[in-house]
Amino acid sequence: MRGHPPSRAAAGPVQAGHGIRPGRGSYDRRVKPARDWTEYAADGGLVLGGAAAILLQLADPVVARGVAAHSAFARDPLRRLEHTLAYVYAVSLGDDEVERLAARGVDRAHAGVPGAVDAEHQLWVAATLVWTGMRTHALLRGPLSPVVAEQVVARSERLATALQLPAGVWPADRRAFDDYWDARLPTLEVGADARAVAAQLLHATALPWWGRTAMPLVRILTPALLPPAVREAYGLRVHRVRAAVLLAALRTLLTLIPRRLRELPSRRLLAQLRRHTERERTG
Repeated sequence: MRGHPPSRAAAGPVQAGHGIRPGRGSYDRRVKPARDWTEYAADGGLVLGGAAAILLQLADPVVARGVAAHSAFARDPLRRLEHTLAYVYAVSLGDDEVERLAARGVDRAHAGVPGAVDAEHQLWVAATLVWTGMRTHALLRGPLSPVVAEQVVARSERLATALQLPAGVWPADRRAFDDYWDARLPTLEVGADARAVAAQLLHATALPWWGRTAMPLVRILTPALLPPAVREAYGLRVHRVRAAVLLAALRTLLTLIPRRLRELPSRRLLAQLRRHTERERTG
């Protein structure tokens, strides 16, 4: 990132130490990492990394200009979140028909947005979803095994190619993904557009009461998820004690919530998409 060259330790492979360094034994042993791609992709806890992913995306100035001119975080942040989640779940867990429906919706939203169909920016947006997903999982449930991490990188290629990223552009494996991430991070630049949209996102007011209640927690967790150089470029800082307490509470909560309930967001959004495809099929 311009003005903040990150080290490989800060920018590369997903580790639990970016911003928060849990000590030995800080993970609740009752909380286990995902055992395969399906368990990982369906975990609603990954939603907690959504704001961090968006801030990373906005650190690409082309993406930031497009979002600032064509998006509406301040007016309806939950609508954008729901659309993004629907696309991710459709591509990750849905059938071909559901995936095509979700991809068409994103294509329509991106129509006329400068840079939205450029491979460089499509690759970056998809990569932020992968990195923050694994980063969030690492903080909440512990790092993925090397086998599952490879699955995540390989299966996530569809997030980009479903949006017209050319075949062969996505990193071939986890090591290639880490190399891409290391090379891309120093080229980012957080400008006025990015900071303006980030302020709208982190201080959104057009939310239901439960959303407004959750925003202080988002503002605590998001800086802890970001690479240090990006966090500093946004002028954010980690409140270490608050973040550590929040993460401990979230890990404890994970021990109490059954898997079926944690996967409720993916099941609900996929059911909505399937109903939509059925209506299209029957006219």
